[in-house]
Amino acid sequence: MRKALLVVAGLGLAVGMASDLSAQGREYVNPRHADDDGLPFSGAVWVGDLLFLSGTLGLENGRPPSDAREEARLVMESLKGTIEAAGLTMDDLVSVQVFCSDVDLYDIFNSVYRTYFTGNFPARAFLGSGPLLFGARFEVQGIASRN
Repeated sequence: MRKALLVVAGLGLAVGMASDLSAQGREYVNPRHADDDGLPFSGAVWVGDLLFLSGTLGLENGRPPSDAREEARLVMESLKGTIEAAGLTMDDLVSVQVFCSDVDLYDIFNSVYRTYFTGNFPARAFLGSGPLLFGARFEVQGIASRN
């Protein structure tokens, strides 16, 4: 019974947080509109003090580079560019998800990833994803905070 009450209380808290966030309005970073012919998503969306970053790839001319380390650098540069366009730094990331087509690339990705932070690392998941768009090895998305 106690476990059930905790789950119900947790769901109530999550619903309350979601309604509080949606009530604060939204600002778009690198926005795209439904009438645009381009990709059907914006680079990031502010909701209150949280910045939700779309998944990004590390491509050159629409294709991943032949070197996995260079692709990791490009994907992190893409993420960094969106974060900086929102007025934040990489150290403002609080959560990151890395999707990887081959988890054997974990160490290669980490060797690049760690160079993008000066403080504590954000919470992170590194997920084996299977094939990614355009033959990419990595896709990264995240959440950052103004505070």
